[in-house]
Parts: sequence; structure tokens; C-alpha cells
Amino acid sequence: MSSVRLRPPAQRGELRDRHEDGHRLHHLLWRLGPGVRVCSSAVLGGGIGPRAWILNAQVPGGYPRLDPDRHLAEIAAAEGLIGPGAGLMTAADVAAYTTGQDGGVTATVTAGLGVRGWAAAPDTATRVPHRQEDAEVPGPPFRPEDAEAPGSPFWPGTVNIVVTLPVALSDAALVNAVATATEAKVQALLDAGLDCSGTPTDAVCVAAPEPGHDGGEPFAGPRSTWGARIARAVHTAVLAGARTAP
Repeated sequence: MSSVRLRPPAQRGELRDRHEDGHRLHHLLWRLGPGVRVCSSAVLGGGIGPRAWILNAQVPGGYPRLDPDRHLAEIAAAEGLIGPGAGLMTAADVAAYTTGQDGGVTATVTAGLGVRGWAAAPDTATRVPHRQEDAEVPGPPFRPEDAEAPGSPFWPGTVNIVVTLPVALSDAALVNAVATATEAKVQALLDAGLDCSGTPTDAVCVAAPEPGHDGGEPFAGPRSTWGARIARAVHTAVLAGARTAP
């Protein structure tokens, strides 16, 4: 295994700020470097593959743009980032991020839970805040049909999770790590006293060194060594964020 493959990803994101259309906004930036791959549901650079950076960018409430992937690429370019990366968005206050650590695993979470609900909801359910004053984004309620309507605005997700590990994972374990992080998120939300499984567009990124000839750790379920560490780190970070989120 080469020294490049053994290089772990950056554990902590760097908090940066920028000005857009009169707004002062923040974003978190992980400069992963070579030899790292990411499994994610990110709007930019999702899937499994080598990634040189991860960006979690705050946008204003009532986000008007229809090209979030291009917007994230513009922010990355302004930071001088090169190579493939993964980008997430949120209307939550990124500067209020929370972290959890366990056995070499670091989880970083941005949480805004004004618009939340259960994953298995009926087709007729509306994705609106439980209380109007809790709304994270101003404007009309988000309706399920809006997500598929041509020209409808992209509504940024509010619980973003970035997990970094010091060990390589197999393809299957990377996918399992995303599932484990999601399970831990739901557990934390319930432990915080919230009646929800998340928001409509939560996202997860898991970053780990590229595997060598051994293929990487084969398991990342919640009872495996590294999966248990992921679960505890994510639970800590989400619970802290949920207790203070709007």
C-alpha cells in the first residue's frame, strides 16, 4: 500500500465566510488531498469516488437558484479548489456546526430543523414546518408536487452530516457507513425529543482513505468496530445540533 493511500482525510472542516447578494454566509471546507474517496448523497459530486474536497455551504432562506450544483462549483472555484469534490447546501447557520468524535472518527453536522417530518409519509403529506414561526426558510410551504414541477426552486436541506475516518472501507462498507450515520441521526433526533426522522433533503458524506490490495474494512454496520464509532460520533454531533437548532 502506498503512502498516499495511507493518508487519512482532514478530520475537521475549515470555517470560511463569503458575501453573496448582500448576505454574509459561511461554509465549511475539508481539503482532503489525494488518496481519499467519498460516498455521499451530495448534490454536487454524489456517489462513490475519489474526492479532493468537501464543501458544506450556507445559502439564504428562500434560496432562488435552480442550479445548486453549479453554485457550489462556483464557491469551490473561488476557494481555489481543484479536482473532483462533493458539495452540500443548507439554509442552517453553518457557523453553528457541531462535532462528535469516537476512536478516530469525526462527525461534523449542520442542523436546522424548522422543516422536518417522517421519511415514510403519505403522498398527500405537506412538507411544512410544524409551527409557522419555526420555518427556516421564508415563503410558501414546500409541497411534494413542487419537487417535480418544472422550474421549481431547489430547497436546501437542513441536516448535513460529514464523517471522516482514518481507515479505508470497502465499497459495501462505505454504503453501510452512510446507512449507519443515518440511523444514528434518527436516534439522536428522537433522543432530542423531536417527532421526526429528519428533513426532506438531508445529506451525508463519508470520507475515508482509498483501499489498498486488502480492499479495506469490510463492515461498517452499527455493531462493527468502525460502524459503532461512526454511530456514536454522529449521534453526539446531531444530538448537540438538534438541541440548539431553530
